[in-house]
Amino acid sequence: MLVVSNMRPDAAHPERGSFVRDQVAALRSLDGLDVQLHEFAPGAGALLRAPRELRRHFAGERFDVVHAHFGLTAWPALAVRAHARALTLHGTDLRHPRTRLLTLAALSSVDLLATVSAALAEELPRRAAARAHVLPCGVDLERFQPQSRAQARERLGLDPRRSYLLFAADPARPEKRYALAHELADDAGAELLALGGVDPARVPLLVNAANAVLVPSAREGFGLAVLEALACDVPVLATPVGIHEEALAGVDGTLCAPFELSRWRAALAPHLHDSDARIAGRSSAERFSTVRMAERVADAWRTARGRAG
Repeated sequence: MLVVSNMRPDAAHPERGSFVRDQVAALRSLDGLDVQLHEFAPGAGALLRAPRELRRHFAGERFDVVHAHFGLTAWPALAVRAHARALTLHGTDLRHPRTRLLTLAALSSVDLLATVSAALAEELPRRAAARAHVLPCGVDLERFQPQSRAQARERLGLDPRRSYLLFAADPARPEKRYALAHELADDAGAELLALGGVDPARVPLLVNAANAVLVPSAREGFGLAVLEALACDVPVLATPVGIHEEALAGVDGTLCAPFELSRWRAALAPHLHDSDARIAGRSSAERFSTVRMAERVADAWRTARGRAG
C-alpha cells in the first residue's frame, strides 16, 4: 500500500500533515499491512513536479492500493501503478472553487472515495456522495492523554497562576476565526495561546496547559482539535461544524454552539480559576482513535482491492 500526501512538513510548519502521518503509523501497526508514505510539499510547483518524483521513487512497482490525501494529490498519484486507487477529501479540496473543479474531475479515476466526515460527503455531487466512505484520520491517544497542568506549564515556561486559553489552530487561517477566540480571551482576562508552526510533540503540552481549548471555526472538514482536547480531558468550546456535535454530545463541561460572546463566556467561567479543571472526555475521543479509524481504512482498502480483481 502507498499513501501519498501533499503536506510535507518544513521548518516553518512542522505540524503540516501530522494527521496523515499518525494514520500511516496506525495502519503500520495492523497485522498484514505493508504501508509506505510519500509526501511532497504543497503548492503548484511541487504539484507539477510530483508525478516525476513519484515515478522515480516507485518505478517498476505496482501497489495493491495507492491512497491520496486531498483532492489535488489524486492527479500526481496516477503516476504510480496500482490495482485500486483511493482518495480522502479533507474540506478545502471541495470548498475552494478552482480546487473543487480539479478534485471533482479526478473522481472518475478513484475506486475508493472517502471524506473525513459525513457532513463533508454531503458537499459532493449526489452520485459521488452516494459512494463516499467516511474515513477520518483520528486522534493519537498515545500522544494525547491527560497530563498534570502544572507540569505542562513548567515544561512550556508558562505562569502556573495565570489563566490560559488555547486557540487550537493556525491564526493565519481565516476559517478558524482567531479574532473570536481573541475576543473571548480578552473578555475573560485570560492569555490566548495558539497553534501554527508548533512542533506536533509540543501540542499535547499546550492542550494540557490550557484552562480550556477554543475551536470557533466557521467550518471544519473533521475537527481533530476537539478530539485532541477530549483525549486530554481538557474543557473545550466549539462551534457546531464537522464532527464537533457528535464528539461533544453528553460531555459535561464542554460547549458546542454558534459563537456568542455571552454564552461562551458563561460556559468558560467555571474553568478559568480551577487549578486543574478536567472533564470526562477521553471515552468520547476513543471512538475516533487513530487505530480504530485505521481499521476502517484497512477494511475499505481490502474491499476496493478485491473489487479491482
